[in-house]
Amino acid sequence: MEAIENRNIVIEPFDKDCLGTNSYDVHLGETLATYADRVLDARLHNRINFFTIPPEGFVLQPGTLYLGVTAEYTETHHAVPFLEGKSSVGRLGIDIHATAGKGDVGFCNYWTLEISCVQPVRIYAGMPIGQLIYFSVEGDIANFYNRKAGAKYNERKAVPVESMMWKNKF
Repeated sequence: MEAIENRNIVIEPFDKDCLGTNSYDVHLGETLATYADRVLDARLHNRINFFTIPPEGFVLQPGTLYLGVTAEYTETHHAVPFLEGKSSVGRLGIDIHATAGKGDVGFCNYWTLEISCVQPVRIYAGMPIGQLIYFSVEGDIANFYNRKAGAKYNERKAVPVESMMWKNKF
């Protein structure tokens, strides 16, 4: 709670009831996205199509990558944030991130989720989707993400953000 009170960790909205013994529960935002093209190219800007999860929920289908977003905006100034799926979500066969479970010190944004499933499953906006775990950093931080030149995901957006791999030099 001290990190929340001194704003080294920011979670908006913050609900004390979402605070567990070693994590904070985050929820699925109302917007999902899918890529416009079936074949993606790491060197190109792959476009996405947004849609809102209706009140009756939305059925995820296997074989499709869905981009979701947390309902919570977060900032992390002196800790490394990790986002993991809740075990109850995993037991429904839902993965919430393909590879990007670790955030950077200085990350200030909503979390984009890379959602996939093993069988059709209905999901709902506002459902608990993951949990944030924070690890303290010892010593000085030389390169905060939100101050880093070329950081690709700094623009505050409450919607899923597509891959910006195409901005890398390779």
